Amino acid sequence: EGFEATKREGLNSFGDDRVFIEKFILDPRHIEIQILGDKHGNVLYLNERECSIQRRYQKVIEETPSPILNDELRTRMAASAVAMAKSAGYTNAGTVEFLVDAQTGEYYFLEMNARIQVEHPITEETLRLDMVEWQTRIAAGKLISLSQEDIRPSGHAVECRIYAEDPYSNF
Repeated sequence: EGFEATKREGLNSFGDDRVFIEKFILDPRHIEIQILGDKHGNVLYLNERECSIQRRYQKVIEETPSPILNDELRTRMAASAVAMAKSAGYTNAGTVEFLVDAQTGEYYFLEMNARIQVEHPITEETLRLDMVEWQTRIAAGKLISLSQEDIRPSGHAVECRIYAEDPYSNF
């Protein structure tokens, strides 16, 4: 009954009664892969950030490396992020975001943010790399002189966002 009502609503509102059903993921994780791409076709990935702890669709905790990724899954996701950026001819610092099924290890593309993100300092902390400097070099047309092998994460970093809410007004 709900399916038929949905089809009617779509047809009446948009002239299209097709219904798309999304896969339900019981234990989803939000993983971002930071990338750098230059005008010379080079694209590097700068490891991942986990941002699954959210409130009202806003990230609250960011951490790197992700506690759920093993080396094999990290490598596959990074390869996907690099392939996407290369296929688009992307130049800049950017972030490719994925939804990961923590139970199966399957991952799904969410979106690409074509900019450096506010949480980039945790990536910088574990890589000892100034991403803003690299973004500026890329904008100036310079070649990324690093290789993927030069990107060696060390340690763990966490960023916590604090924002004000009024508990007396339903937060």
